Amino acid sequence: MKVVNKERKPEWLRVKVPSGQNFTKIKYYSSKSHLSTVCEEAKCPNMGDCWKSGTATFMLMGNVCTRACRFCSVKTAKNPPPLDSNEPDNLAETLKNMNLKYAVLTTVDRDDLVDQGAEHIKTCVDRIRENCPELMIELLIPDFQGKSELIKKVAFSGAQVIGHNLECTRKLTRKVRDVRAGYDQSLFVLEKLREMNPDIHTKSSLMLGFGETEDEVIEAMRDIRKVGTNFLTLGQYLQPDKTKLPVIDYIHPDRFKWFEEKGLEIGFEYVASGPLVRSSYRAAEHFLHRKLMKEIKIK
Repeated sequence: MKVVNKERKPEWLRVKVPSGQNFTKIKYYSSKSHLSTVCEEAKCPNMGDCWKSGTATFMLMGNVCTRACRFCSVKTAKNPPPLDSNEPDNLAETLKNMNLKYAVLTTVDRDDLVDQGAEHIKTCVDRIRENCPELMIELLIPDFQGKSELIKKVAFSGAQVIGHNLECTRKLTRKVRDVRAGYDQSLFVLEKLREMNPDIHTKSSLMLGFGETEDEVIEAMRDIRKVGTNFLTLGQYLQPDKTKLPVIDYIHPDRFKWFEEKGLEIGFEYVASGPLVRSSYRAAEHFLHRKLMKEIKIK
């Protein structure tokens, strides 16, 4: 795989300091409503660019996760604080004030809860639907420990796009992800979503830079597509702090472009692939919004 010196972050990964009117507005609304954004919690390098354009990804069920994946900067605990019963209403009000056309909602894992938060996620979508009936919703969900009844609850939540991330290749899963996560378990979630509700679109994501080979990446892409997933994103892993896994490779943009072309050959409808691409990514969201609008008109 074409890489560069991992000791020095390459030019294409340097981003501007966040600023601007929309950035300030999103910061204000999220803080006022006591909502978490994955942009901040995961230290996303695109935060300034996305917020400046009016795009933000809200993180449901708080900002503390029960999983301890070795790539993620989100705080972790065995027993996070209780769910905020006001979150569904606060979220719906915030999205209404922001006047968005497309919203991305991700979640932490809540293995401490009997239903792992599935009902809370559905309630959040219900409230948004009541307050913002024209808003298109994308969910990025946990694996619910592979429990079909919980996957089904979110499959019929009303979200048009539902994503679950494979995160990395099969060989690296035990090294990169929490022990309760699993390569085949994640593929099962994606497959069940499509099987249960064929009307939704599914999405997954891979991070590169952990030391995977090209063949391993292609294998993971094929596995994701085999379970019916429509959309794929690939991005560069960046070490959020020194307690997390180090970056092994910085993948050149040309190689990301090559993976994008391979993904389209494999059969994905859309592939967003680049060093700064993340599972919630403006280019992908714009594509999905246009696609969903066309489908509504056809109906």
